[in-house]
Amino acid sequence: MQEETDPKISEELLQASELRYRRLFETAKDGILILDAKTGEITDVNPFLLNLLGYTHDEFIGTRLWEIGPFKDIKECKLAFEELQEKEYIRYESLPLETKDGQSVAVEFVSNVYGLSGGTRVIQCNIRDITKRKQAEDALHQSEEEYRLFFQSNLAGNYVSAPDGKVLACNSAFAGMFGFTSIEEALKQNLASLYLDPRDREVFVDAVRKHRQLKHAEFELRRPDGRPVHVIESAIGKFDKQGELTEILGYLIDETERRTTEQQLRQALKMEAVGQLAAGISHDFNNLLGVINGYSEILLGNREIAEGTRRQIQQILTAGQRAASLTHQLLAFSRKQILQPRMLSLSLVLRDVDQTLLRLIGEHIEVRIELDPNLEAVKADPTQIEQVILNFCINARDAMPEGGKITIETANVEVDALLAGQHPPMEPGRYVRLAVSDTGTGMDKETLSHVFEPFFTTKGPEKGTGLGLATVYGIVKQSGGYVWAYSEPGQGSTFSVYLPTATEEAGPSMQETKPQEIMRGSETILLVEDAAPLRDLTRELLVESGYNVLEAADGKQAIEIADRYDGNIALLLTDVVLPKMGGPSLAKSLLQQRSGMKVLYMSGYANGAIVDSGVLKPGTAFLQKPFAAKELAKKVRKLLDAPQDDV
Repeated sequence: MQEETDPKISEELLQASELRYRRLFETAKDGILILDAKTGEITDVNPFLLNLLGYTHDEFIGTRLWEIGPFKDIKECKLAFEELQEKEYIRYESLPLETKDGQSVAVEFVSNVYGLSGGTRVIQCNIRDITKRKQAEDALHQSEEEYRLFFQSNLAGNYVSAPDGKVLACNSAFAGMFGFTSIEEALKQNLASLYLDPRDREVFVDAVRKHRQLKHAEFELRRPDGRPVHVIESAIGKFDKQGELTEILGYLIDETERRTTEQQLRQALKMEAVGQLAAGISHDFNNLLGVINGYSEILLGNREIAEGTRRQIQQILTAGQRAASLTHQLLAFSRKQILQPRMLSLSLVLRDVDQTLLRLIGEHIEVRIELDPNLEAVKADPTQIEQVILNFCINARDAMPEGGKITIETANVEVDALLAGQHPPMEPGRYVRLAVSDTGTGMDKETLSHVFEPFFTTKGPEKGTGLGLATVYGIVKQSGGYVWAYSEPGQGSTFSVYLPTATEEAGPSMQETKPQEIMRGSETILLVEDAAPLRDLTRELLVESGYNVLEAADGKQAIEIADRYDGNIALLLTDVVLPKMGGPSLAKSLLQQRSGMKVLYMSGYANGAIVDSGVLKPGTAFLQKPFAAKELAKKVRKLLDAPQDDV
């Protein structure tokens, strides 16, 4: 038989339980609200919530939750009440509230439905202050977002890799640095493939593993197309609790362009030093030769000398005269010869030298001359300019033993700061350009880097002194101009001379004109150039002019990009000579799918040489490298605005 509980004891136990609950309610470090489950009216609120929100007890009691200040008009509060009628439990991990004095508070909101004795149902809302946690989370999220933006927009090539070389993340600067068309393509690569020797990557990783970081290390890497990329790299290693290297955060600064400029500057300084040395030697050597040749002539005038001895003296004099000719060329290289400059037109000089050229070159080589009828004047020694032209043409002849074509062109050009910066120490300004191109054997980069040095020759013994182009260099520099060569093996060569336009006795064409605003547009242009620094520069010039630019390092990439691009490509701007697929073949392939697209070719070779070689048809739109920003913008805009039938 069950023993009956004493009613008095039961009442005492109930009171004790209620007292414990009340104490918990009053001292809880979370806010607690009690609502009538039927009406939603607040029947009780604990001190913590009142302190948190800044309201009084009376302001809460008898008010429905979604009508009181902190919760007023918060859609979730009314929805939660309606949902609780069915689910009896609901939770919001983060709910924004506002205190009575206008401060923002973030809370975690949990509601449960309870049944009391007598069938009464209440809702208990537990409200936890998560403001500090939310602020910390927001700060972390903002920090992560700022880092992401910094990582992606940084001009340095940023990457995250696994120790085995797998690229886990990178920014667009990293992708562009190595010629990848997108970040997605770069993420498919292994960094070991960018090293000349994959073992160099292992040495790099071991250094990071040992020192935990690497600062300002210089490396020569390789793009997938084989072109060198000189970088300064800093890296930080991430390690797990066991001290094992898990990730490498790398930061690459592309030094390729600076290295190229430094090499050009070193070359210019070397030429200056060699020129000073040549001048000193030539001066003393000329004095000695004067004595040798003078006494030889005196002896030859002596009739008493035997015939055999006379022949020997004549050989001495002949050798001395040849040596004097060499010293004269050295003086030209060192810019110590005496010039007689005057106002002249290069076009007139070329007309005068035309017949001499035909006799020197031979009938097996065709000479084509294209002269600008409005060529501006320069101040130079006409005899020396003739020497420059003849030297160029003789070298071109020797590069075409089986015959070919020589093209000579003149043009007025405007050199801006960007173009001048590619050929230090050239200065911006107005120039007259003389270009001599051939369809000969061409030169590799190593040969090209020495081509203007005295006594450097590729013609073999007894076939050249190596002073012809050195003489050209000296004449052009002494005339205040600049000269450089462009060539590739099997593709012929182009030598370009830039002489500043004369300011004395200038006609109307020489008058200073106001700078013209660079012509702009908004069309999409597909730029294809295998030289990364030049491609980057050209892209920037086009973007600054308002164009949308797609870029590729070779013909194959260009076709892939065009296939993926859904919009209209208004213009293909491509180098003539490209790896994997030449510019004309690329244009032919793309025009089969995009018949309305226009094509503009560019090359370091002169236009006439490209046409003469059969690579381009006469009248094809062409841009001579190097070009100024205004020249590029003008040519692009003119071609885009031209009717399709005129292209």
